[in-house]
Amino acid sequence: MRVRSAGGIDIERWLKAPMQEEDGRLVPREKGTPQGGVASPLSANLFLHYAFDRWLARNYPQVVFERFADDVIVHCRTEGEALAIRKAIAERLQNCGLELHPEKTKIVYCKDDDRRRSYLHEKFDFLGYTFRARSSMTRKGKRFVNSSPAISAKAAQAIRTEVRSWKLQQRSDKTIEDLSRMFNPIVRGWLQYYGRYYRSALHSPMRQLDRDLTLWAAQKYKKLRRHLRRATHWIVRIRRRTPGLFAHWQMGARHGSAMGAV
Repeated sequence: MRVRSAGGIDIERWLKAPMQEEDGRLVPREKGTPQGGVASPLSANLFLHYAFDRWLARNYPQVVFERFADDVIVHCRTEGEALAIRKAIAERLQNCGLELHPEKTKIVYCKDDDRRRSYLHEKFDFLGYTFRARSSMTRKGKRFVNSSPAISAKAAQAIRTEVRSWKLQQRSDKTIEDLSRMFNPIVRGWLQYYGRYYRSALHSPMRQLDRDLTLWAAQKYKKLRRHLRRATHWIVRIRRRTPGLFAHWQMGARHGSAMGAV
């Protein structure tokens, strides 16, 4: 049986269409979509919408959940409820030809001031954030513990890797304004996404950018060569004078705290 969308697209033929290599060679496919293909996330979302989302909402209307692609968080009130729902989900996916990832699927205990037990898993990652117990402060200055998100270690490392790939120290032909135009939109995007919660957690990955800017200054200006401390102070002065050049310079950290080359 062929399935057609509302727009008349033949989905079966779409999924079975051969994949074309870079050299023009056609590779036949009997089922599925190629790894990394643009159709893969779309077809997966369509499948999971009916195989998981609609099924869970129909059979467990009291359960709140979030899903992005094949990453899912299901909120349960007790350990018993979590164990029962995990078993039901595993059976449902098995009936649909899928299975839960044996290592990534786990029950997490979200600790806070009202939940103080110890548990095997007390944190999890989702969409570049790590959710775990953190110390917070009310508007009246009172400390409390709640389970909340901040940028994950994996996402922070990805930012450091991306910044290093810019090789700023090799761009001595550019001015600092040039570097701002080239890279500040990317930095601003990181802050807008990962800075939504626990913005201060971004100070650590942003130090990589400040270190590389220091190396760039030391390479560009003869008076700063072989003087990393002097180059660091020069970058600090630029930040104080024009904090809008780079979005992370406006995060409210104390002057010089994000510099890592002293």
